Amino acid sequence: MTGRIPPASPTAHRPKDKETNPTMTPSWTTRPESAGDVAAIRDINLAAFPTPHEADLVEALRADPQAWLAGLSWLAEAPGGELAGYALLTRCHVGDSPALTLGPCAVKSEHQRRGAGSAAIRAALQAARERGENLVLVLGHAEYYPRFGFTPASGFGIRPPFDVEDKYMMALALNPEQPVPSGVIRYPAAFGV
Repeated sequence: MTGRIPPASPTAHRPKDKETNPTMTPSWTTRPESAGDVAAIRDINLAAFPTPHEADLVEALRADPQAWLAGLSWLAEAPGGELAGYALLTRCHVGDSPALTLGPCAVKSEHQRRGAGSAAIRAALQAARERGENLVLVLGHAEYYPRFGFTPASGFGIRPPFDVEDKYMMALALNPEQPVPSGVIRYPAAFGV
């Protein structure tokens, strides 16, 4: 079931960096993925998760021209240049309206709880905002993603195509002055739902 969003496991990805942690490194450099980063991105995802599911998902999304959006795959570099964190936004839809889905997001274990994940996510969201995107969806940890402005998607009338506790399916309107579509999320085929 490679790529399948696990309905019974909404916290399968649970980033561990905390912005309030005193060991946080404030000097992360963020940048979009380049052609030479593909292997390093796979390594970050393999290091961050117990199975290759997320690493395989990134590769499947990269191969899907309907899902992959150049410039929305972001990395966080440590001060010495080591790639430490990763965040990906790909095209999905709410009903027939375009939206973005956040994930996978990953941080190498030696850099967790230092802000690498937050830096990559913030950079990806800013890049999406600059492209004129408005709606971003995430299935994830209810105590982590609200720091970026995510709230339950149900508040926008958005629901996933599977059963999950309301607090784990979240949405973020990047421009609150633009209308937000409502309806059922249609994920890229790589997600398997």
